[in-house]
Amino acid sequence: MADIIHGATGAQGSPVLSALTAAGRTAIAAVRHPETVPDGIAARQVDLASVDSLASTYEGADGVFVHLPMGAPEVAAAQARAVVEAVAQARPGRVVISTSGQIVDQPGSPLQAPADSPIMTLIDGVTGSGVPTAVVAPRLYLENLLLPVVLGPVREEGVLRYPLPASFPVSWSSHLDVAEVVARLLMDASPTTGTVGVGHLPGLTGPDLAAAFSNHLGREVRFEGITPEAFGELITPLFGPAAAPVVDLYRALNAQDGNTIADGSSAQELLGLRPRSIGQWLEDLAVS
Repeated sequence: MADIIHGATGAQGSPVLSALTAAGRTAIAAVRHPETVPDGIAARQVDLASVDSLASTYEGADGVFVHLPMGAPEVAAAQARAVVEAVAQARPGRVVISTSGQIVDQPGSPLQAPADSPIMTLIDGVTGSGVPTAVVAPRLYLENLLLPVVLGPVREEGVLRYPLPASFPVSWSSHLDVAEVVARLLMDASPTTGTVGVGHLPGLTGPDLAAAFSNHLGREVRFEGITPEAFGELITPLFGPAAAPVVDLYRALNAQDGNTIADGSSAQELLGLRPRSIGQWLEDLAVS
């Protein structure tokens, strides 16, 4: 018996795999290219769009951690449908889904993922299978601040530029925080179901982030809000066409008052797990 971890060599899956193995769990990396998995880690080659491939991997599993990779919506939709069917067929012990920052727990909000979106197809379908399902719902990832176009000016100019107003509160979290929550949800004797928000409460503002960078680096760093369009110009050389939906996201966020998780469904409240401080995160990643 083991836990199946999708994207185990990527930003989300890798720390989940590490957290589980550190706790003595048997975890299997479900990846397209098993040769990329570190030595000593069991791996299964899977096709996220193949029901047969997924179902054979899920059969007999204690748990499954899955998130939809970035890509074309039609590809993500096909992957979501395949996972739903595979879970229904194989019936693993439990499933933990990461929203990867998409909003799924604010019905009526302009930010809420549409009912027919790939992530909602995945959540509704897996939940409807009757297999115990938890949905891990972070907001913005701290790792966004490590993009060269963000971290470079912090180092060179003492300015943290980001496409949000200075007073905009966000329940920031790191991939490490999300991994701790996912691992707990996979390991707990009694499955937690429903949405579990991950991130800081109360939300942190731009100046809060800048202050943490200042303390960590030992020199003054100030926050400067920039427009989503200006941010898009910075990231397009890195992201190519994938920059457009990022710009759209920040346009939508700028029309809101904040992007925070609900206290009652937070990991703090449900699991007693708090995200690491920004300073601790910077230290853990040895940012300099």
